[in-house]
Amino acid sequence: MSPRIAASTTMHAAAPTMPTPPDRLPDRLPDSAGDSAADQAANSTAGRTADSTADNAADNAADHRGEFRRIRTQRRLGAPPDTVYAAFAQADRLARWWGPRGFANTFHQFEFQPGGHWHFTMHGPNGADYRNHSVFTALQPGRLVQLRHESVPRFELQVTLQPDGHGETTLLQWCMTFDSADDCARVRPLAEPANEQNLDRLEVQLREMVGLQPD
Repeated sequence: MSPRIAASTTMHAAAPTMPTPPDRLPDRLPDSAGDSAADQAANSTAGRTADSTADNAADNAADHRGEFRRIRTQRRLGAPPDTVYAAFAQADRLARWWGPRGFANTFHQFEFQPGGHWHFTMHGPNGADYRNHSVFTALQPGRLVQLRHESVPRFELQVTLQPDGHGETTLLQWCMTFDSADDCARVRPLAEPANEQNLDRLEVQLREMVGLQPD
């Protein structure tokens, strides 16, 4: 059964441009009936090579532009992927660690299933409240949590979980892809350290889940 929360629950933090592609070489018809088959074959090969080079350049340029919209981080965690996934899937646990140091959360709606809505308010250490709305877009137990943040700034968050070592630890990769490069540039100075603090708090939660004491 997918976890779902309808009533409000408040949880407080335990601790806190593009490179120009080469010109395409035109496919050339023989100048005369005397052109050799070898010449025609060479011209055809050159045309295919130019097409391929141009396509690759366009793909690389698109990838390059996309990186201006992304914020990435990763962390090796001392718990297996299934446990890390559970820290996302269980609303009471997620509320304890979600957000930077010093934040608390009130969950108003939490539907941990593809297409499910997540409405919550983050309470900052300065007393400010920040309402958030996200929609879960893809979930794979022990492997993937993906959501669309519908509040401003809009972005997609993809969290992948890979077994590390002998499966007792996890390599978590966290990627935020913003709708615009401007939004990404504006929030990057805040989001990068905030993401690290978020993962610090996740590590504390995981220690509790696997029965270890914090350092």
